[in-house]
Amino acid sequence: MPVTAKLSRKFYEKFGDDVPTSSWIGFNMVDATYRSDLRELNDLNFARFDAKLAADAVAQARDTTHQAPRFGSGFAQAATTAGLVFGVVKLLALGHKQEPLSARAREPPLPSHPTPSLTL
Repeated sequence: MPVTAKLSRKFYEKFGDDVPTSSWIGFNMVDATYRSDLRELNDLNFARFDAKLAADAVAQARDTTHQAPRFGSGFAQAATTAGLVFGVVKLLALGHKQEPLSARAREPPLPSHPTPSLTL
């Protein structure tokens, strides 16, 4: 037989049923009070932690969104400008190599057969 059962049996034999029953009721009430106080304290601590976690997440998101457009838009603008510059330079380079279309239209067409060359 376990020790607690022996002590409980002796307690009931010595004091009867009224005293142990009222003692257990009192112990259970104290236990319930402590449990409810502990639960309330845990709920308050969790609410504080949750609020701090939410505030940190909002601050992190604000910092991230505040910095990202500055870097992203500057980079995008620089890339667009560089692309336009390279495009204009390429167009200008092509323009110097070829004659305008109107000048080429006035020239007579090249013959389809070779012309004899005169050698002296």
